Amino acid sequence: MKHIPFDGSHPLFKIGLVPLDPADWIEVDEHLDFYLDEKARLKTLYGDKVFAAEAGTEQAQQEALDLLAAHLKKHHQNTHSEETEVFKAGDHHIDLNAALPPLEIASQLVQEDLLLMRKGVNGWRLVAASLCFPSSWSLLEKFSKTLDEIHKPVPDFGPGSRNAEMIFRIFDNLKTEQSVRRFNWSVYSDNELFHDDRAAEHLKKGALGAGAFMRVEHQTLRKLPVSGDILFTVRIHIDPLAAIAKQDNRADICAGFVASLEVLDAAQLAYKGLTQERDRLIAALRKIGEMEETP
Repeated sequence: MKHIPFDGSHPLFKIGLVPLDPADWIEVDEHLDFYLDEKARLKTLYGDKVFAAEAGTEQAQQEALDLLAAHLKKHHQNTHSEETEVFKAGDHHIDLNAALPPLEIASQLVQEDLLLMRKGVNGWRLVAASLCFPSSWSLLEKFSKTLDEIHKPVPDFGPGSRNAEMIFRIFDNLKTEQSVRRFNWSVYSDNELFHDDRAAEHLKKGALGAGAFMRVEHQTLRKLPVSGDILFTVRIHIDPLAAIAKQDNRADICAGFVASLEVLDAAQLAYKGLTQERDRLIAALRKIGEMEETP
């Protein structure tokens, strides 16, 4: 497990932004080719469900593509390189000059989803996105909306809330020289990457328990120096709940996880799809936490 924010270190429904080391902006692992294959499959299958862009965003999209390509060549030379006519990402060869929106080309290089935010008269809006791995939300529903409208279903984050105002200020004050990151996490009953609506199957199933999966979102915000737009990246990591048992500090992880679940109120539990499952999940975590170390 690369990230374990559910150990109590990153409480749910908190903004929790921290400075990001530039070298840690993009996360690449042994699943790179699988993620890129899945992006291609979903784009063919769903089209505008996974990519959208407003007219007038092309230059900012290109700026994002150029920054990503430069970063990958510098920090991920084992998996990414620029060849004569193509850019190599794992076993994939991508034409950076293809007749496609630049952000769509950029999405073919990385495991992250890429979302471009632009400030308008009503605040920061989602103006371009490659969103192949949504965590129970729809690009078609959220596209072109402002941040507070996007977060309307999230308890205490909708229009007029203190958190919404704080997020607007964070976006306004973000500096090009200092990117930031945060973590979000959820419990799902499957390990599928694509969940694009609030009625997703993981919210309908009646048994999570030890068979559940942890879905962790590594989110970053980077202000583009030329356009002033903000590139929001989301990298999805999925691990079975049972993988916690392999961690040396599993007792501490489980204790923090249980504490995080116990403080959620009714609205927060409903949003996370855990109204009926919290107690069963807590019981499973306590059992994992009490396991003896395997010799």
